[in-house]
Amino acid sequence: MDMCKKSSTFAPINSIIMRRLLIIVLVLAGFMLPAAAEDVVYITTDQFRERIFDYKNNKEWKYNGDKPCVIDFYTTWCGPCKRLAPIMEELSQTYCDQVVFYKADTEREKELAYIFQISSIPQVLYIPVEGKPMLLKGLYPKAEIIRIIDEFLLGKKNAD
Repeated sequence: MDMCKKSSTFAPINSIIMRRLLIIVLVLAGFMLPAAAEDVVYITTDQFRERIFDYKNNKEWKYNGDKPCVIDFYTTWCGPCKRLAPIMEELSQTYCDQVVFYKADTEREKELAYIFQISSIPQVLYIPVEGKPMLLKGLYPKAEIIRIIDEFLLGKKNAD
């Protein structure tokens, strides 16, 4: 009977050690996983001026990025914006090596909304590496957004 008591006395300690070991293994395994594809990045006005275009110091449009980008102008309460969000998330995964996807909250980034004259939402700004950007108002179907990205941003010709 003494042996039964000893093993039950050590059981909680063994359980704690096993849990800690499991946590360490899971954490280490997380470091070994491949990096996830790019997600949509929330951008501030200052980040826009640094990464996209510094409109305060430049008159002529000159994109600062090395990959085309898409900026979704939205607000948290907008129904069409909420329908567009999962499409943009999915496309950010699909095009992760080719296009950068941003979101700009027009209520938080009022200066940025003013600069682009965002009066209704959603509006999406498509910015190629070379050339002028294109701003489209409203909620477009996913297939149309894909066509715009492929043709306007990536220069792919439609086979249809």
